[in-house]
Parts: sequence; structure tokens; C-alpha cells
Amino acid sequence: MRRVIVGTAGHIDHGKTRLVEALTGIDCDRWAEEKQRGITIDLGFAHLERDDLQVGFVDVPGHERFLHNALAGLGGIRVMLLVVAADEGVKPQTREHLAICSLLEIPAGMAVLTKTDLVSDDLLELARLEVEELLAGSRFAGAPVMAASSLDGSGIPEVEALLLELADRHASEIHEEGPARLPIDRAFHLKGLGVVVTGTLAAGSVRVGDELEVLPDGGRVRVRGVQVHGGSRETAERGERTALQLGGATLERLERGQQLVTPGAFAATTRLAARCRLLPDAPKPVRGSTPVRLHLFSAEVVGRMRPLEGRLEPGGEALVELRLARPLVAVRGDRFVVRRPSPPATIGGGRILDPQWRRRRGAALGEARERLQGGLEDALLLWVTEAGEAGVGAAPMAHRIGADPASLEPRLAEHAEAGRLLRLPAGHGHETRWLAPEAWQRIVHRAREELTSYFRRDRLARGMPKAEAVRRILPGPAAQLAATYFARLTREKVLVVEGELVNLPGRTTQLTGQESDLSRRIQRAFDEAGLTPPSPAELGRRLGAKPQILEGVIRYLVERGRLVRLPGELIVAAAAIDRVKQDLRSSGLERFKVPAFKERYGISRKWAIPILEHLDSVGVTRRLGDERQVIGRSPS
Repeated sequence: MRRVIVGTAGHIDHGKTRLVEALTGIDCDRWAEEKQRGITIDLGFAHLERDDLQVGFVDVPGHERFLHNALAGLGGIRVMLLVVAADEGVKPQTREHLAICSLLEIPAGMAVLTKTDLVSDDLLELARLEVEELLAGSRFAGAPVMAASSLDGSGIPEVEALLLELADRHASEIHEEGPARLPIDRAFHLKGLGVVVTGTLAAGSVRVGDELEVLPDGGRVRVRGVQVHGGSRETAERGERTALQLGGATLERLERGQQLVTPGAFAATTRLAARCRLLPDAPKPVRGSTPVRLHLFSAEVVGRMRPLEGRLEPGGEALVELRLARPLVAVRGDRFVVRRPSPPATIGGGRILDPQWRRRRGAALGEARERLQGGLEDALLLWVTEAGEAGVGAAPMAHRIGADPASLEPRLAEHAEAGRLLRLPAGHGHETRWLAPEAWQRIVHRAREELTSYFRRDRLARGMPKAEAVRRILPGPAAQLAATYFARLTREKVLVVEGELVNLPGRTTQLTGQESDLSRRIQRAFDEAGLTPPSPAELGRRLGAKPQILEGVIRYLVERGRLVRLPGELIVAAAAIDRVKQDLRSSGLERFKVPAFKERYGISRKWAIPILEHLDSVGVTRRLGDERQVIGRSPS
């Protein structure tokens, strides 16, 4: 079954609803107030089927006060049905509805002159000329203009035939496997069924039993039933007017403007970049930050619009930033309309280029403007570049275009093969990430600079501690990918990872003659002092060594296992600690307390506690309350 949605447009009381009823047999006015007042207040729906063609109608209200309701129903329209009463001709809402349909870039359209039974042939011809002139200044120039009377039925068969021809030309048969997206235009409670929402399925398909996410802020729901044009179905496809019976939903958390989507496939946003066209009759240019009311599918949100290229003149186009007062769901390519909040008037509209826009300046802004207004490939490369050293997975970019992340992988892989991107293999718990080559070069440069600078300051260090290397080389979110980055840096011979130390390839540490002499004197002093050696500061004064050189040599001896650094930064000879270990294991002691340990080795609490903590850490003793248990005693 091929399907298409037709949307009515036109001034109040020009016969839109009666024309749809004449074509389909369905009265779209469903509220008692609409029937009492004889005007359409909210959206109405109808349909007809011919062979394998399914035509859905969205009947919109014509009164200016209800234009926000009309805009909620125009998303997903493929054919515009502009209705003009022959006895009244073109009116203000005729022009505004036509401008909106043009801004939304509805692919096709036709006009129908209604109430022909009320006018003479001459007046009918004048009305036709007026409508043709109106259409000539829009994207619908040359669209057919028909005449019909819903009262006596004259012209209705011809209108139906032409409408079906247009519908047939723009219908589609799409079975998408991508994420589902249903903008909600109605939510209500139906006795015996519970909560029901309706909308035109903008993407993907929805099946009975599917779990969907309500964005923004609506939680998860389950589809208990699917109806398309009043008939129960197992599945609704993109482009169909759809009603969903929901489980796990409360009516209080559902409203027009939200979207039902595949969980995790879309994201809500409050800041967007878009290409906007200002209508020629807009009251004034847009300069700086201007209050607007944004209409996107069924959502209506107040916000501010700011040109990113000087100012936006009436009749002109420019890249703009939209900052919204509350979040909505948008993807690249969505069409939108902006209206002036007060006095209300449609001023322009356009296409979303980046639904997750962040403010940029200078060269970064210039590059973003250029790439976003190019094709999708340019946008993808921009988003990867802006992710910096942290890289970006396919999923966040898929959110921006409303696609399945898996569908992006081949495109990104092609860029990687061409050298425009780098692919970072997925680590444990992470998805594959993509990195711009210039970001990788920054990491390489930073790694060399930081390691060289570190070893220049501390020539005798065996290596930079890995945690410090991560902090210096991979700031921010990039640190989460340290294992992946360090593996690649190792493969490219930028650095070497040795356990918990990071080094420059081929780097060795050797003491100078003066440092070798100092190391022997330091070692002798610690060996002779046993478990109560002097502090490094005291030893430096005794040996006449500069503090920085002394510290480097001591670290050199610690790293090579000749000295031991105890908790609290106390230093003691490794041989002295080894004697304690051997003594404890051969002593026959099973348990002892700190005072006994102090007495046995003739040391103060200052030394006893750090030595015991060290022995605990290397598995010689185990703390049990205020006692220590000797582990691995030598056999008697």
C-alpha cells in the first residue's frame, strides 16, 4: 500500500472541511463547539483509499486564533490543498497558510475554488485569476486551480481525480527499519481503551508490543494497539496517520508537541542551528536576539532567534541560532516555521542544520557555517572535529540526523579509509569512536611535549606515572579512552608504557660521575642508620648536596629497590626492611602489638607505624584490630 498525506490550507469559512467531507464522506469537525459555531477549531482527519493508494487528510482550522493548531498538523504533509471561497477570494489567512506551506517546502499542491454555486461565471473567473496570481509568487507557481461546490457536488469528481493524480505522484511505499518517530498532535483517554495518542508517523514503523520513549520528559510506554484511519493494524508505517493505544502512560504526562520515539534514538534539545528564510512581508529585519515562537511538527515553543551572519533581511536567508525556553525533539533536515509572538504573525521558516548546536566564535564559527550548509558528509566531519580529543561515537551523531547508528558506520568507515577520520576501536564498555586527524596530532604533540618536559625536570625518573601521564596528555573526557590512546601511541612509537610508568622510546637513565658518588654515600648512610635514618633534608646538609639533586638520586635508588619509601614519605634502606621481614618470619611470633614491635627493634612510634603499614602492604603482616598477625612464617 502506497500512502500520502494531504493537508488543507485556507481562510476561515472557505469550505475546507466540507470539501474534505465531499471527497471522503468523513466530517472532520469532531467537537460539539465546532458544529455549533460552524468553524474548525482543531485538527480534523479523514481518508480515502483507491486501489493500492491510501490518502490521509489533515484538515486545519482557518481562523488566525487557531493557527497554532493548524501548524501542529502540517508536519509530514506531501500535498497542499489550498481552499479559496469563490465568493470571497483571497483573504489574509489564505496568504499566511500558503506562506507556511512554502516555508515547509511541501512538495506539491493544488487550489480549489469552493462555493461556486454562489457566484456567476465572471466572478468565478476573477477568483481564479486572483488565486493563480497568488500562487505565481510562491513555490506552487503553476499549480492547478480547480472549481467545485460541496453543496451541489459540481466539480467534486474532477477535483478528486486531480488530487488522486497528485497523491499518486508523491505517494511512497516505505518499510523502514530505522528509529520510529511519531509527533503527538492529540492525546486523550478513551473509555475501555485507556490513553490514546495520534499523529502522522514521521519516521520508521510502530508495531503492537513496541516499547517507545516519550520525549521530552515522558518516560517509557508500551504500544498496546495500533490503528490507521480507524482500522486496527499490527504495524503503522512512515507517512500514515496513526493512533496508538498506550500502556504504562498517564494522560497528565502526555501533550501535543511531544514525540514518541524508539528508545535512545533521539535527543531533546534547546539550542539549534538552522537555515532560515524571512518572508518578504516580514515587518522588519532580524538583528541580534529576537523573540520568536517556533513551530516544528506538532511542537510550539517560545525562544529567541539570532542571525549568525550579520542580520536577516525580509526576503533574505541566513544561518541562525535558535535558543528555546523548553526542549523539543529535532533532527537535521526538519522543517520549521517561526512566528512573531506579539502581535502574532508568521515571519519565516526554514530547515534545521544542527539540533545540538553550541555557540562558536571566530574561525570555528566560520567553519561551522560552511560545513553545516553543505551536505550530510560535511556535517558529520564537523561534528567529529568538534568532539576534539575525546572523539565521538556514531550514536550521538545518529541522534542529530534521526538515523540508526549502524547505518552511519559505513559512511564513517569510508572517511577513515580516505584519511579524513581515525577509527578508535571500542574498549571495554565503550562504543567505537571517531576522531579527526588534527585531534590525533594534538595528542601526539602533547604526549611528546609533556614527557620531554617531565624528564627535563627530573632526568633520573624511571618514567612518568601513568595516572599523571593520562592527566597531562588526555585532559577531560578523552581520559576515558586512555588505554586505547596509549596503545596507539605505543604502536606509533610516541611513547612506551612499562607497567605503571610511561616513557619516551629508547630513553635510559644513567647517573653522572658526581651523582654516582652521591648515590654511594646516600646508600651507605641509610644502610648504617638501619631503621632510624636521617631525613633527606638532614642528610643533604650532612653531605653538602643540593636538594634537587639529592631528591633525584634518592628517587633513583627507591625506583631500583635499594631504598624503600614508607607511608608518610619516610625513607629507609631496603636491606633494613629485609632484615625485619626475615626476623619476623623466623621468630616464632604469631601475633604482636605495636609496643612489642617498637621494643623489639628499638624504634619510636614515628617509625614503627609506617614500617608496619609497609609490611601489611607487602603481605608480611596482617592487621587484626590492634594486633598484627605474621604471615608466611618460616618453618621451625
